[in-house]
Amino acid sequence: MDARDGLLFEDVPVHQIAQTIGTPCWITGAGTLRRRAADLKAAFTARKLPMSFHFAMKAQDHQATLRILKDCGYGVDIVSGGEMTRALTAGIAPEAIVFSGVGKSDDELRAAITARIGQINVESAEELYRLAALADAMPNRDNFRMRVTLRVNPDVDAQTHDKITTGRADDKFGIAYDQALALYAEAQGFSSLRVIGLAVHLGSQMLAAEPFRKGYQRLADMVRTLRGQGHPVETVDCGGGLGISYRDEIAPAPDMLAGVIAETLGDLDVALGLEPGRWLAAPTGLFVTTIIETKAGNPERGTPDFLIVDGGMNDLARPSMYDSWHGILPISPTATHSPLKPWHVVGPVCESSDVFARNRPLPANLKRGDMLAFLDAGAYGSVMSSTYNSRPFAAQAMVDNGRWAPTRKRQTLEELIAAETLPDWL
Repeated sequence: MDARDGLLFEDVPVHQIAQTIGTPCWITGAGTLRRRAADLKAAFTARKLPMSFHFAMKAQDHQATLRILKDCGYGVDIVSGGEMTRALTAGIAPEAIVFSGVGKSDDELRAAITARIGQINVESAEELYRLAALADAMPNRDNFRMRVTLRVNPDVDAQTHDKITTGRADDKFGIAYDQALALYAEAQGFSSLRVIGLAVHLGSQMLAAEPFRKGYQRLADMVRTLRGQGHPVETVDCGGGLGISYRDEIAPAPDMLAGVIAETLGDLDVALGLEPGRWLAAPTGLFVTTIIETKAGNPERGTPDFLIVDGGMNDLARPSMYDSWHGILPISPTATHSPLKPWHVVGPVCESSDVFARNRPLPANLKRGDMLAFLDAGAYGSVMSSTYNSRPFAAQAMVDNGRWAPTRKRQTLEELIAAETLPDWL
């Protein structure tokens, strides 16, 4: 916080960006992203682990973000054909793309084979059979065999929010671990596929070592069993999920994850893969809003005053979806000298769930026109935005150690409506 310019992000006054491109808006820190990408790699290099890194671009899919991570030596983990197109457009090499997700369509799988991406993480026996049939039917493959791993569901509770846990038996993701061995053996007979190993992803925003350890140990046991049966296992994809501290959580450093992987998988002589998303992207992003109005609460009922901001749940959905917590800071330097009082911070969307914070201690002198920054909004923020209530997509910008540039213009209402057509009988 600068005494004159207020909140700075990578040495750029946030108010300058917001006043230029308007609010609500998103700001991404390029330097922050580069530092985190390097720090994550360093943790695994220190353990001498043969790790490749694929950014989970569902967390943040902007072309500028992808270009920076490409330059940092990262590939991407995708979950749709649209993400594959985005990755290729950003210059990501096809062989650096891993395709995950439970609902890959025939067209998406054909596109992945045609592009000859690096790996498809198959999520079910049905998907495996369908992929093999599609690959068999494609012309001009020149003996190309699609590289495949089987994503295993190890039935491990990630100890995170129920809606972002993915490795329990009743979650929709992956192949039950007690069925995966037989399917792996069967898949060795598919001439159009090259089954190279196993994959796992336990969940998101994971803060404890034990779920990682349980999941990876289960995969290690499976690798040894498969090799004992004479089947080759070249790679283990470790997924992602490492969490950050949004509030007061004790978030582990990447060295914790590197240590667990070294302990459980380090002696298997396999190529390892990691798919970080939130840990890389979340701290690189701000969501900036302007206070539209203050509204008096009801002291007799214990209701604090309201700050109504111009950003809503259509922009930043995480609080309404997951009851997630984001730090909130005023941008003005004068606000920091005010005593604090509890506020409800809410958006303009016509839903009771459009609430960012309840009873949040913030400066008492906040008023209409003041701007607020929501912290750690770089993951699952702008990518989850919608145009609900006919609210156009917000503008975006990137800062880079003292400089900044707009990276997405604000959508206009005309552009929003132009995508619609009327039936000819109206």
